[in-house]
Amino acid sequence: MLMTELPDLSIDFLHSSYRAGSLTPADVLAEIRARAATLDDENIWIHLLSEQQSAAYLAALAKYTPDELPLYGIPFAIKDNIDLAGVPTTAGCPDYAYTPGHSASVVERLLRAGALPVGKSNLDQFATGLTGTRSPWGATRNSFNPAYISGGSSSGSAVAVARGLCSFALGTDTAGSGRVPAAFNNIVGIKPSRGLLSTRGVVPACRSLDCVTVFSLDCSDAATILDVVTATDPDDPYTRRAQPGPAATAGFRIGVPEAGQLEFFGNHSAEQLYRKTLQQLLELGGEAVTIDFQPFIDAARLLYEGPWVAERYAAIETFIETRPASLLPVTRSIIAPGKDITAVAAFNNSYRLQALRQQADRIVASVDFVLTPTAGSIYTIDAVNNDPVTLNSQLGYYTNFMNLLDYAAVAVPAGFHDSGLPFGVTLFAPAFHDTALLQYAARLHHAVHLPRGATGRFGTPLWQPEHDSSGRSRLVVCGAHLQGLPLNHQLLERGARLLRATRTAPCYRLYALAGGPPFRAGLLRDTDKGAAIEVEVWELPLAELGGFMAGVPAPLGIGTLELEDGSWQKGFICEPCAIASARDITSLGGWRAFLAAKNSE
Repeated sequence: MLMTELPDLSIDFLHSSYRAGSLTPADVLAEIRARAATLDDENIWIHLLSEQQSAAYLAALAKYTPDELPLYGIPFAIKDNIDLAGVPTTAGCPDYAYTPGHSASVVERLLRAGALPVGKSNLDQFATGLTGTRSPWGATRNSFNPAYISGGSSSGSAVAVARGLCSFALGTDTAGSGRVPAAFNNIVGIKPSRGLLSTRGVVPACRSLDCVTVFSLDCSDAATILDVVTATDPDDPYTRRAQPGPAATAGFRIGVPEAGQLEFFGNHSAEQLYRKTLQQLLELGGEAVTIDFQPFIDAARLLYEGPWVAERYAAIETFIETRPASLLPVTRSIIAPGKDITAVAAFNNSYRLQALRQQADRIVASVDFVLTPTAGSIYTIDAVNNDPVTLNSQLGYYTNFMNLLDYAAVAVPAGFHDSGLPFGVTLFAPAFHDTALLQYAARLHHAVHLPRGATGRFGTPLWQPEHDSSGRSRLVVCGAHLQGLPLNHQLLERGARLLRATRTAPCYRLYALAGGPPFRAGLLRDTDKGAAIEVEVWELPLAELGGFMAGVPAPLGIGTLELEDGSWQKGFICEPCAIASARDITSLGGWRAFLAAKNSE
């Protein structure tokens, strides 16, 4: 199958294709390399892995299947301030480059989960900038219009996802680098709670504030990636153990800045799109609550007008003092003044930040999330080159305060300007509200029904998490585990409870597998000849899920199913090889109907 024939590079699609034998991970990487070769002038990559470099990663997958590794064969890009063992890390500065012996903590976790690195992506030098133009490798071009900025500093990572060169990408975010590029390229950008992901093996910008971020085409894949990379790291003193957070609710309160505090920098199209997005959220069950945004604005100013510039200087102190000419002039002009910031100024500004945090926390506590534009406007590359500091500062109006105030955020696509350029919004809430934010963002993304990235293809699923903060996990069953049937006791013994009976989306086929008793059902996705199949959604303690899954015999496995309401949940699936000796019972609509028919035979 050629890459141009792939609907997308989503985890579910690739895993289904791998199981069916219509694609291999090597096929996917080869097609990505071929596609990347046609996009050289967009300056997406600093280092694209060769076929020889990819061979070791492919060999490591040989003894596994998609049912054994959550990210089996899933290609991803790595921002080039994050280490990949054996490949130079440049941080966007050729003279700074070094070759690490070990991968960054987050990369190690992705590799163990079966993900395949595609390459190291371009960035604003030393992750200092929100434009994507501050790189010796050239400005990364917007995936919709090459005359416009891609956003930064995680420019290459965002464009690689939008262009279909990987399923997801890693970025970093200190001042908005994991959100602004997402908005400008019509993709999802997750700025997780500070410390939720380890930054070991990441070239620091402001070490006390830095976050590793995730770019993807939809919230479903983003949630899967976030689950894999979330972990405490004893070798990173800034990691924090994840704390239980709230789940999204049907009705929710949306914090909306006062009209006079919203800033679109003369971009009337952006203002209209923001108002339209708010209306869509109201129609989804939201209630708008006007908030005072001034504490957030004041905190944002501290990032570059206060002592945190000194932390950027400290991150590369030896290098900037010994080789200042190696930095781009604009990068040096921002970082170099950090040397002269006094300890007195640092303390005074920390006191100011603490006062602002108290005010902001009270405001955020009164709503479920705050909604802002991710950026008030978007600019051409030429405009940014002519006024790099002012326009970059404008891009940070809604982003610079986030890590200073210790909030979690999700940037999500929300529409297109009349010019054809993407517009996005950001939802933010206190630390450890990551799952709830993803749920709200998924509802919005589903409602706006936009093409995925710059691929021109649709198909954004409505995602709901597989487990919530109470530590319970949802599971969809379709056969002998249904209520009252022979294997239902395996759920009941683990403390499971039935949530509801429902049906799948009309794109599955149901089979009675050979063997038994007990007789077993096999559910297989078939978008051409499928039908809606009766299923049940159960909930069981998360601690019991691993033991339950370990007892699921081949050819059955646990995958992700689409239900009739558009949500996606974990549930029983069947390997395609099993249907050769199975009986197709799709026309009966469900397992109970099959058993009734069998008893009457």
